Amino acid sequence: MYLIRERFLGLGDDFDITDEQGRAVLRVDGKVLSLRDRLVLRDPEGRVVAEVTRKVVALRPTYRVTIDGRPAADVRRHLFTPFRDRFTIDVPGPDDLEITGDLIDHEFVVERGGQRVATATRKLFRLRDTYAVDIGDGEDELLVLAAVLAVDLAQQRERGEHEDG
Repeated sequence: MYLIRERFLGLGDDFDITDEQGRAVLRVDGKVLSLRDRLVLRDPEGRVVAEVTRKVVALRPTYRVTIDGRPAADVRRHLFTPFRDRFTIDVPGPDDLEITGDLIDHEFVVERGGQRVATATRKLFRLRDTYAVDIGDGEDELLVLAAVLAVDLAQQRERGEHEDG
């Protein structure tokens, strides 16, 4: 299980991802000048291991996940899904993932072909800015974490547009 703690600094959005024992696993830096359109994931030694970037030219909100400099997935919001939010994690090949549930409150599941791959929950924590992501054995943990952060980025952008408009 991983814990994501959002830290809001004056100059951008930074997230710490820790394991259950509180050890830092990833540091996620929000890039200020890109207006929350880019996140850089670094390992504990500071090396870039993945990036999440918003694709500007897309019919629906889409974020590209790159791992080790190579495209790993596109994370896309479904436009018309009544009663719950839904994103597709489009990976190369036939093994796309779906994220469904209450994304704003961080109560959702990640599935592949109807089988649960990961869950996210905030219910375990009193602190509003912390939630857990539990990823199944044998899954690409970095890909799942980056995709969850892409959803966070999309939700933040959407809330910002609604507040501005």
